[in-house]
Amino acid sequence: MTKQLTIEPTNSISLRTWVAVLGSVVGCFMAGMNVHVTNASLPDIRGSLGASFEEGSWITTAYLVAEIIIIPVTGWLVSIFSMRRVLMTGTTGFVIFSVLCSMAPNIQTMIVSRALQGAFGGVLIPLSFQLIVSELPARKHALGMALFAVANNVAQAAGPSLGGWLTDVYSWRWIFYLQVPPGLLLLAAIGWSVKPQPLMLEKLRQGDWWGIITMALGLSALQIMLEEGERNDWFSSAYIINCTLLAVIGLVGFVWVELRSKTPFINLRLLGRYNFGIASLMQFCFGGVVFGVVFLVPNYFAEVQGYNASQIGIMMIPYGIIQLIMSFATPHLMRWTSARTIIIVGFLITALGCLMNIHLNPDAAANVIVPSLVVRGIGQSLVVVALGVMAIQGLEKEQVGSASGLFSMVRNVGGAVGIALSSQIVVERARFHAVRLGDAVTDFSLSTQENMAAIVNRLSHQHISYATALYGEGLTRLRMQVMALINQEIQRNALLMAYSDAFYLAGIAMLLCVITGLVLRKSND
Repeated sequence: MTKQLTIEPTNSISLRTWVAVLGSVVGCFMAGMNVHVTNASLPDIRGSLGASFEEGSWITTAYLVAEIIIIPVTGWLVSIFSMRRVLMTGTTGFVIFSVLCSMAPNIQTMIVSRALQGAFGGVLIPLSFQLIVSELPARKHALGMALFAVANNVAQAAGPSLGGWLTDVYSWRWIFYLQVPPGLLLLAAIGWSVKPQPLMLEKLRQGDWWGIITMALGLSALQIMLEEGERNDWFSSAYIINCTLLAVIGLVGFVWVELRSKTPFINLRLLGRYNFGIASLMQFCFGGVVFGVVFLVPNYFAEVQGYNASQIGIMMIPYGIIQLIMSFATPHLMRWTSARTIIIVGFLITALGCLMNIHLNPDAAANVIVPSLVVRGIGQSLVVVALGVMAIQGLEKEQVGSASGLFSMVRNVGGAVGIALSSQIVVERARFHAVRLGDAVTDFSLSTQENMAAIVNRLSHQHISYATALYGEGLTRLRMQVMALINQEIQRNALLMAYSDAFYLAGIAMLLCVITGLVLRKSND
């Protein structure tokens, strides 16, 4: 008879347990923040290291590829080396390679250091989830998931905010120095609170190596394909086609090996558990929307509204604050109702936040985007806490390692897909809308004539007639300036409409999750 996670109302929670859990949450925050911390600073980093745009993009891609590979393997590593050793090694490596990133003399050193930073830091995310589930009694899982939500959600807002501010005020190198103090604090917390366990090195010989190899091949190829697809014009590039083939071969092989193995390093059969399977599907979709929105908003502010890194960071602060508040409020709300109700309401509010941005116009800056960020922040906090609780309900303790790695992996893969889709939607829809708007601009259109006359008057600072301005002798250059300004206006409006489309699709995806939430059960059978 397997032991399940049950309610233990009489158990007291020791100080060491709380230190271990809170320490792991700090580690999860550090690792999560580093995914986004360089986003606002990439131009400065590229310029300082003499890197091209394509080379600079690998500063983020290298971290994500390494992280997405190590997350599913973490539970297996813990079964061999123990929680304490994996946390200590991961934290130490993360701090060391953070310092090496800050000291990088060239782009090659930076990319290698970022990959190793992601590899060591990747263990901190699933282990935070695992410690919460395995060390806290079931009655405290909601509070534990609230802490996990703070670490994940606030990190997404804090990354661009801190990165942009440090770059503008000091230097991009301080982005990585920032990781050292909490890293050292985490090492001290782990050393004191997590008990040593014996090594189980015999499991290395029995390791599911083909599963690990196929998973690493498939996920890394998928991540590279999604990150580099737009820059290489997707499937018109042999490079992207080869990455896609490797991703398909690797992932199909991974699933085949894991389902046939007697001792898989990650138990994919957990996806057959009713609630865990549905929650994982919702987690994939949720990760896609959340990561996609975090990608869209800074780009919208920079590309359409002309904000700099510091201004973008400031705009993201309310998004982080509301998630901090709501993450701790959610466990109290769950006592008044069910986790399933909170999940449904959370997805509904997140959808509303996305749909608030479907009619963007030139005046839609912080006055429109920030309120929608706050609404989404409320919904996201509800979802992260309640969905985590619902997913692990009824799982056996020996499956917690696989469950945490699988649940985190699903979220990150969804996030990678979401960022790629968001980027592609904006590019393709901007082209589509530019063509449509351009077709409507002719000399015979009354609105075009009125716009041209207004622009001519603004340029010439004279109240002259449209006909005189347009056809008068010596004003050919003025006409060219007018047409250039109209083209700029077309491109800007097309971009606004493209971002509106992306937020619309994100909102629809969240509404589909509302419907999916209705079929969740109270127990995970």
